[in-house]
Amino acid sequence: MSGEHVLVIDDSPTILKVVQLVLTKAGFTVTTAPDGDEGIEEATQRPPDVILLDFVMPKMNGYQVCQALHRQDSLKDVPVILMSAKGDQVGERFVKVMGIVDYITKPFSPEAITGIVRHTIDKYRRRGESDPAMRLLPELNPEEAAAAADSAMEARRAALGRLREGLSKAAAHCVVHSAGGQSVALDEDDVAAWIAQGLSTSTLEILLAELRASAPELVGDGDTVLAGDLRVVPIAEVLTLLNHQEQTGGLTVTRGNAQVELHFKDGKIELATAAGVSEELLLGRFILERNLMPKEDLDAFINSRSGSASLLGNQLVKLGHINHDDLIEAIRQQTCELVYEMLRWNFGKFTFQRTEELSAVAAEASLGLSVDGILMEGFRRVDEWHLIEREIDNFDMVFLRNEDAVTRMGRGRLTREELAILELVNGKNTVKEIVRQSRMGSFEVSKMLFRLHSIKLIRKRVQPVAV
Repeated sequence: MSGEHVLVIDDSPTILKVVQLVLTKAGFTVTTAPDGDEGIEEATQRPPDVILLDFVMPKMNGYQVCQALHRQDSLKDVPVILMSAKGDQVGERFVKVMGIVDYITKPFSPEAITGIVRHTIDKYRRRGESDPAMRLLPELNPEEAAAAADSAMEARRAALGRLREGLSKAAAHCVVHSAGGQSVALDEDDVAAWIAQGLSTSTLEILLAELRASAPELVGDGDTVLAGDLRVVPIAEVLTLLNHQEQTGGLTVTRGNAQVELHFKDGKIELATAAGVSEELLLGRFILERNLMPKEDLDAFINSRSGSASLLGNQLVKLGHINHDDLIEAIRQQTCELVYEMLRWNFGKFTFQRTEELSAVAAEASLGLSVDGILMEGFRRVDEWHLIEREIDNFDMVFLRNEDAVTRMGRGRLTREELAILELVNGKNTVKEIVRQSRMGSFEVSKMLFRLHSIKLIRKRVQPVAV
């Protein structure tokens, strides 16, 4: 690789940023342009080795940009790779037209975009390079890893329990009850029990995370090397930094009552754990979504394990309800969704503690997720959220089905998931209730509602106005 020049033309600032990051990391020299006019101007001033071109843009679409490039002798032979969304219906019909030599469909992975750029340059500039071998993930020993994870979790819960007990008894000494104008001390054990009820494990986890973020010097257990405010440093910048520096340790991010902890090894995300987040981001949702257990069985199992210190997933595997590989895939999906959710957080605190080794729980998962890949998909979702929120601006909205439009179109043209969401649109369910009943994520549900609304199969219910 000798720093070949890639020009990326796309109207999405987030796509430009993440593609530039991925390709620069791969050794290319990358310039960007937010629309066709600026792209042509940039290419004219400095002809690139290859152009990555979005198809749907304001001012000029991808085909019009190619026409303009083709009219210039210095640019007509520059290979163009078309980037299109799944619904753009372009792809192969434009390949080999006016410099378009290949296409890639959004969303794409960092490996895919790097691979297609490298292949195109190799093919059209005759600069061949072999791809680096992919690093294999370590093999898992499910029984030993599960035992170690359970042991670590029990130790963690025991430590939190001792903290809760100490806080409760200390507070009990300070509590008095006023009766008939006289101060009467209440029973210490009773007060401790009341206070302990409000200090659940999740609450303590969040309080500790807030303390670690606000005053990391007060919390030992690791080398705190980074802390800050998401209003100043966005979480994507933090993730990118940890990835580039190949850090190992734990990144704790808090926003209000929500806390997410990311476990890193050599710059890759091995696991995400969370407390205080919405139900759709808990592991149970992904177990149900992947049809690993009936909902009734999972609900009954969760109710029966009240107070257990063992991890839900490990217990399900031990008792034979799901297998280990399925559990890892559910955890992988949950981890990605937690990061996607964090990318939308525009306030909160973060702190990173460097460690020599992963925790037992993270070592068991060993997901080895690429930060670049997660950011690519996450930024795409953020862009789509901005579009969706123009129509679905709160989750208390209610939609009605347009039965005539559904009949005219035919249900056969909808996906199974879209049909499931359509059935939940009944003029009574709010968006929030549809999310809960569908057992899907809010992003997927909102995206489908947005599409159904755009093709007029559903409409917003208008609240009656009092006169």
